[in-house]
Amino acid sequence: MSPLDLKAQAEFADVQTVGIPRALLYFRYKTMWRTFFEELGRTVVVSDKSDRSTLEAGAHLSIDECCLASKLYMGHVASLLGKCDAIFAPSIDNLGNFKGFCTKFQALPDLVANTFIAQRPRIISCEIDRADSHIKEQEAYIDLGQKLGATRKESKKAYAAAVRAQANSDEKRARKQEDLLKRVSKMPEGERPLRILLAAHPYVVHDDFVGSPLVDMLKEMETCVLFADRHNHEKALEKSFEFSDTLPWIVNREIIGTILDLYDQIDGIVLVSAFPCGPDSMTNDALMRCIKGKPILSLTVDAQSGTAGLETRLESFVDILRYQQRGGYLHE
Repeated sequence: MSPLDLKAQAEFADVQTVGIPRALLYFRYKTMWRTFFEELGRTVVVSDKSDRSTLEAGAHLSIDECCLASKLYMGHVASLLGKCDAIFAPSIDNLGNFKGFCTKFQALPDLVANTFIAQRPRIISCEIDRADSHIKEQEAYIDLGQKLGATRKESKKAYAAAVRAQANSDEKRARKQEDLLKRVSKMPEGERPLRILLAAHPYVVHDDFVGSPLVDMLKEMETCVLFADRHNHEKALEKSFEFSDTLPWIVNREIIGTILDLYDQIDGIVLVSAFPCGPDSMTNDALMRCIKGKPILSLTVDAQSGTAGLETRLESFVDILRYQQRGGYLHE
């Protein structure tokens, strides 16, 4: 018997507004999630962009050992209380072998329920665990749709529309970045801006409080900023196996695969990690040791300092790259 067969049906049929925290996997699946719920006739409420108050609220609700991204997530959940009928907190373990996510994604529904036990928010969730429990993504979302009162056929249609919308969004972003890279690469060497790849989890690099200030700094320095998560995911995943046969985390695999695939088309790499990210602590160290011949800057953002002090490090890194672009320190 499938674990899905044990779940109650239509328990959220009365839910009309679904709250989605603007954190963690929102930055990977936001188009898919919004489309799925809207296809089922629900109104989606997304929390506001991150700021210092979001982090302070989340840090107050979290234990010290939680990573910066998890603290931000709790801050976003807190901001949604009272603004929606239920909060969407999926449990996503893996999409198959070597396609796992950090354990915090698997535990999100329980973390939210226990953190806000006094407020007793309604939590909409689904479990995706293809490798162990054999729950595929499609079946998880179909079951979720039925919990919302839709038929299996309606739920399947909503899921198909959501997958198409996310795929179209990913393809559009990948094509746009690929076109940008081609245009910049064709520029005369003396006029071509530095091509810097920001290699980080999307919920780090695209968060308005954590990653956007770094992006703005690099753009102010007139560099061409590229994002690892805006490369073709399937291509990056396949390429990652040239680096490791056993790495279990899909997002880190995609980051590594993108670095390998774009190696000859970029001038430098900036690794950005939210302290104390477990997967990044392993993969970023391996990247620093194994990726040769390409300058790499590793940055860690924490709850205390945020991006303070990172501008100087970025400026120094860009200065070094420009020296190298002009032929090195011996250039006359």
